[in-house]
Amino acid sequence: QVQLVESGGGLVQAGGSLRLSCVVSGSIFSIHAVGWYRQAPGKQRELVARIRSGGSTYYADSVRGRFTISRDNAKNTVYLQMNSLKPEDTAVYYCNDFGYPDSWGQGTQVTVSS
Repeated sequence: QVQLVESGGGLVQAGGSLRLSCVVSGSIFSIHAVGWYRQAPGKQRELVARIRSGGSTYYADSVRGRFTISRDNAKNTVYLQMNSLKPEDTAVYYCNDFGYPDSWGQGTQVTVSS
């Protein structure tokens, strides 16, 4: 049974930075792609960034150049460094192990004030 625990969210002013972390247990983490999603109130959950086992990355157009996804396979952890935050980045952020696409953590709230 895979478990995902996100942390690092908070309240930040526009232009600020946050670093999210997600620890994945119960998975052969190192061989799976992992990603960060977000869901704002009244909106569908959307993929923000993804990193494959080999390290290649994908970013949504709305965050490219501001967010950086990385992983530490020794710690079964995926990170999301978020810089130049905007109010429209406000959402609950979730990580997902693509080997277990139906498993989700509790998420971490990110609120960006203008």
